Amino acid sequence: MKILLALILVISISFAKVYYAKVEPFEVRNISSNVSGLVMYANEDLIGTRLSSKPYIRIDDKLDIKELQYIEDKLEYLRKIVDVNNKVLDNLSRSLEKKRQNYSKVVALKFKSSVEKDKEYYDLIANENSNLNTQKEIENLKVQITDLKLRRAYLQRSIDDKRLIADGFVLYNLLVKPGQVVGISTPLAKVADVSKAKLTIYLDEADVVNVKKKLVYIDGKKTSYKVSRVLSIADSINISKYMAQIIMPSPKLFSKLVKVELVKEQISE
Repeated sequence: MKILLALILVISISFAKVYYAKVEPFEVRNISSNVSGLVMYANEDLIGTRLSSKPYIRIDDKLDIKELQYIEDKLEYLRKIVDVNNKVLDNLSRSLEKKRQNYSKVVALKFKSSVEKDKEYYDLIANENSNLNTQKEIENLKVQITDLKLRRAYLQRSIDDKRLIADGFVLYNLLVKPGQVVGISTPLAKVADVSKAKLTIYLDEADVVNVKKKLVYIDGKKTSYKVSRVLSIADSINISKYMAQIIMPSPKLFSKLVKVELVKEQISE
């Protein structure tokens, strides 16, 4: 029985459709600039090496850093002014309450003339207006603080975007040099995720059925890999073909061409 199963497997392999694929990095990213500025650092010696948490490209950010510090200082000043105004408002509120009480008493006194009562009234209104103006000033200061916080967030993002980091990725290609001025969308580099590898093959419609259950042979050797991804939409370049991908461990060298065979798994009785 084992001999028969082995014979069936050999026959199945011999009739399996053969594909050829290049061992590629799991992902290659095209990095473009989100900002404009002068390239201060771009080391071509890093090409082909695994990048760290240090920037592999740095765009001039000196003015952004200075403006960010000025904004922090201004925020601190504005917060102090708000604190002072809140104390002033607290004093005005207590004073206003006293004015209202005094006005209520004065209005009730018959021996007070209308002129005196009007004076108390105008004094009360002046205190209320002062209270409202202080509240308005505090709200305006809060708006300024909010605007500065938003500007601070934009600046921080700009600084981050000017220090390109791709920790763990391999620098595949560097497209700019120090001294070059770049703009938004200028291509900067290509980085590759080599933690895993992938094989991309293109299947006929009939081969898509149950493809994820098939055994994967690479260069004639059975593997434990499976087809990981299958697109149900035909490829725009390989017409009437459906792209499938096999994810595998990272090899020592990429770009090698391998033979891929997909074999229907034989169930032993």
